[in-house]
Amino acid sequence: QVVLVSGHLDSWDVGQGAMDDGGGAFISWEVLSLLKDLGLRPKRTLRVVLWTGEEQGGTGAQQYYLLHKENISNFDIVMESDAGTFRPSGLGFTGSAEAQNIMKEVMALLQPINVTALYDGADGTDIGYWMRDGVPGASLYDDLSKYFWFHHSEGDTVTVQDPKEMNLCAAVWAVVSYVIADMEEMLPR
Repeated sequence: QVVLVSGHLDSWDVGQGAMDDGGGAFISWEVLSLLKDLGLRPKRTLRVVLWTGEEQGGTGAQQYYLLHKENISNFDIVMESDAGTFRPSGLGFTGSAEAQNIMKEVMALLQPINVTALYDGADGTDIGYWMRDGVPGASLYDDLSKYFWFHHSEGDTVTVQDPKEMNLCAAVWAVVSYVIADMEEMLPR
């Protein structure tokens, strides 16, 4: 059984793609690093996917889906960060009402960093195939006030990233993915 966390590495425009969407890739990778450093091993597999081809029609996501859809019943949740890694506010979530109630409890664990909101509807080109077929999905919600200052511009460099905000995003990603991966049962469909 798999809990998938992801971002994409497909800068194709004038910038380096550090914010869009290198930040999502960084925090997804950081999940594994944090859990290893803490000595935590969840019941399910945590899988990081660093997508490619998102801007070219989601070709990387489509290929991954085609290669793994036969095991769709083993995918617990698919998570994608694709809106920068600024100050997080919560998660968008797509799933059953029962799964949504569980996710509200999971998000309550993030009260110490004030990131408890659960918004209706996850968004992400790379996880869309899975959600369409009933797999619960989550996307990171963060402060987008500066996102379009840098999106697809020469200003999209690593200097845009605030290490403290990225650490908060990584904490959200790590807590949510670990708790779901370590629950007794998969999220209900």
